[in-house]
Amino acid sequence: MDNMLKELQDRIGYHFHDDKLLKKAMVHSSYANEKHLPKYECNERLEFLGDAVLELISSEFLFSLHKTMPEGQLTKTRASMVCEPALAFCARDIELGKYLLLGKGEDATGGRKRESVTSDAMEALIGAIYLDGGFANAKEFIERFILKDLENKKLFYDSKTILQEIVQSNFKEPVSYELLGEKGPDHNKVFEVAVQIGDDRYGVGSGRTKKAAEQEAAYQSILALRKKNIE
Repeated sequence: MDNMLKELQDRIGYHFHDDKLLKKAMVHSSYANEKHLPKYECNERLEFLGDAVLELISSEFLFSLHKTMPEGQLTKTRASMVCEPALAFCARDIELGKYLLLGKGEDATGGRKRESVTSDAMEALIGAIYLDGGFANAKEFIERFILKDLENKKLFYDSKTILQEIVQSNFKEPVSYELLGEKGPDHNKVFEVAVQIGDDRYGVGSGRTKKAAEQEAAYQSILALRKKNIE
């Protein structure tokens, strides 16, 4: 595990003074339960702290960036930036799932790729960096891995809505999602979905839920349409 934690630190460009904080950030409640550890030894307390740090830093970022945006729009924009799918997308960028300590059942049922698990771990990691290195290091991590490339991230986690708007503006036919198939045992299925606009197929996506597969297929379709200058 120590080698894995070192690899994660190299990946994120921050090295902990107290490795125990990083390890605790990676401990899912299922692992703590399986090992009969006290509840406070899992990452949920760090997640609580990281959530607050993330809210403050993302609020400051938006406040400075959008100098005339009203409060309601600021709140709505912040919520979309730090929602579960957005944080899970960021966690996927740094392959956070591979470093988690999960219970055997959680691991066997795809926990390393489950959005609720990886987004919570992302917040726990922020909390750990804040405790270990202070506000400035937590801010640097958030700016580098969460507040960067926001347009592309928004394109991904709002992909179905964005695709719907593109289709309504440019096509007479509606968009539809076709389930191509599903693989794997019940506890660890992978679904494959295609986007159809009329009779034409534009993108294919896979995921551990139909919703995730549809989101990926919509994202791939938007990229395909943009290559044709349709947006």
